[in-house]
Amino acid sequence: MRETPLVLHVLGARPNFVKAAPVVRGLAELGASADGTGFALRQGIIHTGQHYDALMSDVFFADLGLPEPIANLGVGSGTHARQTAALLTGLEDVITEHRPDLVVVYGDVNSTLAAILVCAKLGVPTAHVEAGLRSFDRTMPEEINRVVTDALADILLCTSPDAIAHLANEGVDPRKVHFVGNPMIDSLFAALPSLDPERIRARLGLPERYAVATLHRPGNVDDAAAAREVVDAVREVSELVPIVVPLHPRGRTRLAEAGLVTGGNLTIIDPLGYLDFLSLVKGAALVVTDSGGVQEETTMLGVPCLTVRPNTERPITITHGTNLLVTPATLPAAAAKALADGAATPTGELPPLWDGKAGPRIARVIAAWLRGDNLAPAAAQTVRTSGD
Repeated sequence: MRETPLVLHVLGARPNFVKAAPVVRGLAELGASADGTGFALRQGIIHTGQHYDALMSDVFFADLGLPEPIANLGVGSGTHARQTAALLTGLEDVITEHRPDLVVVYGDVNSTLAAILVCAKLGVPTAHVEAGLRSFDRTMPEEINRVVTDALADILLCTSPDAIAHLANEGVDPRKVHFVGNPMIDSLFAALPSLDPERIRARLGLPERYAVATLHRPGNVDDAAAAREVVDAVREVSELVPIVVPLHPRGRTRLAEAGLVTGGNLTIIDPLGYLDFLSLVKGAALVVTDSGGVQEETTMLGVPCLTVRPNTERPITITHGTNLLVTPATLPAAAAKALADGAATPTGELPPLWDGKAGPRIARVIAAWLRGDNLAPAAAQTVRTSGD
């Protein structure tokens, strides 16, 4: 390891930026410690361009205070094979040039998979933020990415206790596993003072009571018949409450062909920046989604969430939050019930360590690993501490 270690963060899609911001900030604060206990390091961001739309990537750098990337691969969209191939070749060049001491990857997108494979082949150590999440559905490309990433990563940073159990069941060395909480919640806490539901509602011309829908998962949008089922269900819900849909570039054409177009109580808009989207969700009476991150955000904001999927890798948003799994067939009735019940409240305590302090925890684990300290495995770590 060089005298001042280099940490690179590989980011490709909206959820990656939201999770990375607290980690980047936490590492920077470690290096800036004025009491002599800090740990100096350098860090940089590789933006793969998997989300190439400015509204899905560039605006997030500004909203989240992320530094400019040292490289932008601009891979864009494509089939999983073509996109991953472009990511592999692009990342190999950048990582070979910079030879970082550690590469940090986030979540379960193709950028994460490509980075972990490149680093494994080059012998570059890696850390995975959001390790151990499992839907147990191998038809989901994201599930494949999660399993492969966790099998190869050197540091596994978990957001929930169930993730630790999944890794143990897969035979992962417990010394690699650390329970740190959820950095996406750090970003949400930091954003709360800036959220303005009234402003975004007025800008979009929405009534006081409205719902939000986000749809982009392959299972809902890639097949024409499946897309029609989902769109028909969403249109039926729109007869109960006006729905605004910030439409992800992925699947836009297929969903439009299935009838997801502006008209009646349905309003289709371009993707929103981070603060605008959270403001929209915070003011909503209901959210319909197939996104993983939105399940977490609604849990913390206390907004009823109906997830149009047969499973979730975030079951804690059901047991401790406001989330409910639905099918297109059950969506309208579930929406009617949620709207009738009114504002949701998380069930019991919020998920453990979803306290806005995950970024500093992750930074401390990374610094300790770079120093070569012996770290306690997740099973021996305290779930809740006042200082962490």
